[in-house]
Amino acid sequence: MHIAARSCVSALLACACFVAARAGTAASVAIVDVTVVDVAGGHDLPHRTVLVDGGRITAILRADGAHLPDGAERIDGRGRWLVPGLVDMHVHLFNTYSHRPPNAWALPLFVANGVTGVREMAANAASIAVLRQWRRETDAGERVAPRVLAAGIAGRAREPADAQAAVAAVAAAGADFVKVFSDVGAAQWQAILDAARARAIPVAGHVPASIALLDAAAQGQRTGEHLMQAYEACSSIEGVLLSERAGLAGEALVATRDAQEGRVLDAFDRATCRRIAHRLAASGQWQVPTLVLAWTEAHRGSAPHADPRWALLRADERERWTRILGEIAAHPDRLAQRRWQVSRAIVATWRRAGVPMMAGTDAPMPEVYPGFSLLDELERLVDAGLTPREALRTATLAPARFLGLEATSGTVAPGRRADLVLLAADPTRDIRNTRRIDAVLLGGRVLRRADLDALLQPPAMAARRTPR
Repeated sequence: MHIAARSCVSALLACACFVAARAGTAASVAIVDVTVVDVAGGHDLPHRTVLVDGGRITAILRADGAHLPDGAERIDGRGRWLVPGLVDMHVHLFNTYSHRPPNAWALPLFVANGVTGVREMAANAASIAVLRQWRRETDAGERVAPRVLAAGIAGRAREPADAQAAVAAVAAAGADFVKVFSDVGAAQWQAILDAARARAIPVAGHVPASIALLDAAAQGQRTGEHLMQAYEACSSIEGVLLSERAGLAGEALVATRDAQEGRVLDAFDRATCRRIAHRLAASGQWQVPTLVLAWTEAHRGSAPHADPRWALLRADERERWTRILGEIAAHPDRLAQRRWQVSRAIVATWRRAGVPMMAGTDAPMPEVYPGFSLLDELERLVDAGLTPREALRTATLAPARFLGLEATSGTVAPGRRADLVLLAADPTRDIRNTRRIDAVLLGGRVLRRADLDALLQPPAMAARRTPR
């Protein structure tokens, strides 16, 4: 217990000490008489007993007559549904721009909401070392945290000739992919792709404002995030817009894109979007729409401090949110409602065309609470036309397939890692039932409802304040 307690101090949550120790105790678990949700084929299995040992699912048996191993921790699954642990494919655990401490305060919030895996989108070399330490502590049962399934580092190239060195630095740091942002010029982006291809390291992130969506997909950028360039691609004026951005990079490129947004949204064309969607589906590029961002911008509340989750933020994060939300209030986003409508229409079109999508949130952007926001994202995807089971797939099987982890993650099946969520109601009937969590298994370690509630406590100590 002493070792776990010392680890919890670094987690910035006093309650996590007890929970981490509690989560490290069970080697063998039996979830008895549960309905196993099949996110892949839709053939759910009622009245099953799921056996877990050594952090893996060892068997799924008919509940009647199933023999429970001696000493197994028994979880009553009657009237409950078992789904794979959820994955948020777009998060920010580090503050590489402001140089504030890592967002360790967010880790328990993910787990309390059934999020057992995340993809980090903006690390640096020092962050990779922190991630390795978190992983060791989590595997040892000393920290309650989701697994960081992949981490990217930005590839920055002022000139195309800089790309080789930039990508080499990303690879040397141990990142899983090169992250690109909206401000990358066309020539620099192509040079980054070429350098990354030579080193067999993927490129993912924003489709730069200098590049057409389908061109990015054709050239091998693995993901598109936040619907970047999808708005333009689904408009009737994409060629005009890109010609106005030709030769630009950096702040000038982003400023031009932002100034065009009203025209882009007004020119949304469903027929064009359908044609683009079918070609995008055939390209193999994956999309992480982060609909929760557009929805939050269109439904922004006037008093974030009144949200009971506000106290779960670290002090420096509350300060950051307050500043940003104050700037937004002073300069209202008059395009927000239209952006949400178009975003939902784009995702609906993609769904019908079979474009592969994954759930992500960009947490902790203002009012995008870690963990909670992934459940929001699943609801927004259903708002856009996905069925509840399809939405679940974007946060389970789809990330496993994208990351090459399908043999060990993403479904409830023997041999898979025991990252599991036990729900009190059927999520395939109503996606909001993903909020009705009875227990989470994190690598086979059991966190019951009381343990999860203990994670939802304010940070134990405030981080030092560093202005952004």
